Amino acid sequence: MKTQELINLGSRFLKNKSILSNRIDSEILLSYLLGISREKILINDFDIKPEKINQFKSLIERRSKNEPIAYIIKNKEFRSINFFVDKNSLIPRPETELLIDPIVSLFKRKRLFFLDVGIGTGCIIFSILNELKNSQGIGIDRCKKTILNAKKNLVNLKFQNRARLFHKSISDLYKYKFDLIVTNPPYVIKREIKRLSGDITKYEPRSALDGGNDGLDVIRKVIYKSKHILKTNGILALEIGNGQYKSVLRVLKNNKFKLKTTLTDYQNNIRCIFSTLL
Repeated sequence: MKTQELINLGSRFLKNKSILSNRIDSEILLSYLLGISREKILINDFDIKPEKINQFKSLIERRSKNEPIAYIIKNKEFRSINFFVDKNSLIPRPETELLIDPIVSLFKRKRLFFLDVGIGTGCIIFSILNELKNSQGIGIDRCKKTILNAKKNLVNLKFQNRARLFHKSISDLYKYKFDLIVTNPPYVIKREIKRLSGDITKYEPRSALDGGNDGLDVIRKVIYKSKHILKTNGILALEIGNGQYKSVLRVLKNNKFKLKTTLTDYQNNIRCIFSTLL
């Protein structure tokens, strides 16, 4: 069987299972399996060995059950960096990239010392380190397995001299003072988790999604603790859920933070809040 025939076979199977991205998923999985770029596979139609065909069908079967592509191929691109990811980490989202540009703009001429709360893959902390060469960061996460994933990316990206990762809650940090605290916390309302798409509810870690009864449990904790570990005029950068802006703004004001700016996502929802500690 040749590559195009196999891609078509995978695409049809996924389409029959109501996978909307069936064609591109089939191409990505074959590219991953063969270790060849999608472009080369699409340009060159060559024969595939029987054992590779069977392996490909196995990957297609996994995808047909809504397992995310990122978990199957153990990779997700974020800010043009490839991150190792598996089921112990939330898959990086395009919306989270919105946090990075303002940080780069604000601190491009400064020596930045920052904290990333709930690092997941490390996509936020390592993107900042990659784009701000004079920066140093600390990343924390409550999940030990997630920290192990982030450490793989730490080593792969060679940031061992500029970042330290800890299996900690933000409540356990005392001896540091940061210029910036950034977080993409769990902010989904507990009762709404079951309404998320199947690829999320079945495969992604619930602890990285569950924000409690109103979605703000972790956000409140981060805001309250940040008062004590941010420098004066330090910046708190939060990613939030749809419709949470007014509630989060109240919590910020009650904790002596002043709104600096907001960013909207691709559906024009307020997704990121930048505030300053007075």
